[in-house]
Amino acid sequence: MFKRTGLRAAVAACCAAAFVATPAFAGAGSPGAPGAGDPYFPEYGNGGYDVAHYDVRLRYEPKDDHLAGTTTIVANPTQDLTAFNLDFALPVKSIRVNGAPSTFEQRGTELTVTPPEELPAGRQSTFVVEYEGVPSAVEVDGLNPWIRTADGALAVGEPEISAWWFPGNDHPRDKATFDIAVDVPEGTEVLSNGVNTDTSTLAGRTTWKWRTTKPTATYLAFLGIGQYEINTKPGAFGQPFVTAYADGLGDVEGAAKASVERTPEVLDFLSGLLGEYPFEAQGGVIPAEGLSFALENQTRPTYSPKFFAKGANTSVVVHENAHQWFGDSVSVDTWRDIWLNEGFASYAEWLWSEQQGTGTAQELFDHYYSSLPADDPFWQIAPGEPGPENIFSDAVYDRGALTVHALSNVIGPDALLDVVRTWVQDKRYSTGTVEEFIELAEQRSGRQLDEFFQNWLFTPGKPAATPENGIPASATRAAVVPPKSVAEIDATHALVHAHH
Repeated sequence: MFKRTGLRAAVAACCAAAFVATPAFAGAGSPGAPGAGDPYFPEYGNGGYDVAHYDVRLRYEPKDDHLAGTTTIVANPTQDLTAFNLDFALPVKSIRVNGAPSTFEQRGTELTVTPPEELPAGRQSTFVVEYEGVPSAVEVDGLNPWIRTADGALAVGEPEISAWWFPGNDHPRDKATFDIAVDVPEGTEVLSNGVNTDTSTLAGRTTWKWRTTKPTATYLAFLGIGQYEINTKPGAFGQPFVTAYADGLGDVEGAAKASVERTPEVLDFLSGLLGEYPFEAQGGVIPAEGLSFALENQTRPTYSPKFFAKGANTSVVVHENAHQWFGDSVSVDTWRDIWLNEGFASYAEWLWSEQQGTGTAQELFDHYYSSLPADDPFWQIAPGEPGPENIFSDAVYDRGALTVHALSNVIGPDALLDVVRTWVQDKRYSTGTVEEFIELAEQRSGRQLDEFFQNWLFTPGKPAATPENGIPASATRAAVVPPKSVAEIDATHALVHAHH
């Protein structure tokens, strides 16, 4: 759905604005890098500072998609900075750095800020950005992930969305905590991450305040604005369980609720496999329109109603909540590492199917391995190096899950569980690479796995049916009757893949 390449090289430019004279720096500082150096998207994110906290304050008008905002960023320079970049697409009115008006230049989603004084490394700084615009009208390099609906909007997307509603360091390497406050006309609801700390109404307008106290990647911060039925009750582990169902869901409302309301049960199941749930709240959001995919927004996945068109679908609930560990708590270090998100979330669906008695993980492995012939294009994408154009391909999800189960066959399910639990604990609130995971798997299992991972993750083509590849003889025979869960999993993945 979204074009992934060339975002930061956009030709579209916003006018530059200057508020102070060009500063003269006495130190030996330098500008921060305009990108985080991601091999697939080199200009995503920025260098030279780490964000600790975002305070995002917005006023939004559903009738015309007008958004006015002030975002305060608390950051720690990692070098002596004479200038730095933020990722942001909307028109900027002013920027203050440590209280001082600062010059800036905006081109596409690259917002370059020059403070009047050099920012010393290690000394906390504050950036305040004031802005105003219509997000749905701002396109950069043919891209606009903001979703306008009849009664509001959705800020939901991967790997980019934040630049259309708050300025920041838009790469999973730089996580931060968030306070998000949105002022809307009375009678309009606002959903975001974490816990609802306050909702107040004055003079016909309501302000909704949300807070997440755990490190959050920018693309996992979200907004849902419109007409929603919001329910808050105790969930798993005694945490707030917040669900929101849009008005107008029609015939799918029952199936949607029958699925998303099982989130606490799903989290209980997943925590038994993966260890302690890493966040402070849980839930789910289902808009009535505009969304054709699901996304693992931290603490509050958002689902298209299309997932429930044929009835209840717990597979997608399992998938998005497994991402709370694989993707949200432990994020990709670069977008090349996306198998670590999608392969494990997809495999969690297989384990849920086994627990529910609708097909074992081995039966699902046999089905997918045998049903795709060696000349199918599916096998030509390597999940460990898919390329920027294929980071959300079927192979990353389904061949990714096949890889995880094959690893279980090679090292044993107990050893796999040990590897996974160690990974999510050691990398909690951080990032990881595929190579680091491979190294951990070898350490914890005591097995040399280079050839195994080379065949499954890095080599185009269907892995040979050998014990060394974790493929039993049963996998070479087409299943006479596919596991009952296959239709639900396939429907889930068809929609999940479509949005990327």
